[in-house]
Amino acid sequence: MANSQLIDLRSDTVTKPSDGMREAMAKALVGDDVYGEDPTINSLEERVAKLFGKEAALFCPSGSLANQLSIRMLVAPGEELITETNSHIVRAELGAGAVFSGITTRTWLASRGLLSADDALNIARPDSGPYLVSTTAIAVENTHNFGGGTVQPISEIKKLREESEKLGIALHLDGARIWNAHIASGVELIEYGKYFDTLSVCLSKGLGAPVGSLMIASKERVAKARQWRKRYGGMGRAKLSEFKALETENQRLKKILAELELDKLILKESLDYLKPRA
Repeated sequence: MANSQLIDLRSDTVTKPSDGMREAMAKALVGDDVYGEDPTINSLEERVAKLFGKEAALFCPSGSLANQLSIRMLVAPGEELITETNSHIVRAELGAGAVFSGITTRTWLASRGLLSADDALNIARPDSGPYLVSTTAIAVENTHNFGGGTVQPISEIKKLREESEKLGIALHLDGARIWNAHIASGVELIEYGKYFDTLSVCLSKGLGAPVGSLMIASKERVAKARQWRKRYGGMGRAKLSEFKALETENQRLKKILAELELDKLILKESLDYLKPRA
């Protein structure tokens, strides 16, 4: 089938930017993000924070980094994060919480990752004293990727917030695909935001951006996370160079396309010239 087109369903991470997005990247104002001098990133952070009703946001090169910075703000070394067994934060981030932050984890198992507040609350152990690990945060993934895209019920999220707050336990949302949950459920982004202390959202999945996520929280937590992002090696001039490389590649592809169009025109004129005259 010569005209068949391959549809890649491995992951929504393989989406590619549209021509309009590439053009916007090429024209974007840039600066040094470490110094807070990149106007495009600053604007993005402000806009996304506002969408979720939070004070601030921090651009990160990956969703894993946004998650790890978030839980670092909520869980001290030697304390515990609990989450669903098949959530990305424990299955697909290579033990980063333990490696970088000394965070321990325990999990509950749910069919297709569907959130029941009671499942989480039943295993939570806050203020466990000097000999046992204390639970200080709960992470919820919405939508739940390894659960097949499960959209978490807002009623269960609300219940979890109400009960965890009584226990002094913070909540983190792994919202890599929160855009999907918003569309599927009709729940506003700002509604999701009010139930969580920290959130991570991704730009490179259904939205089609080539790279990037944001960690969202209070100004104080984002300021601390900015320092930890630097320690973890995220952003700075290396990442700016990556964006510059994208811009250069975009210009190179445009040049190739223009040359191909010129070649086609020359070929057409040559063929017209060689046609037998009547």
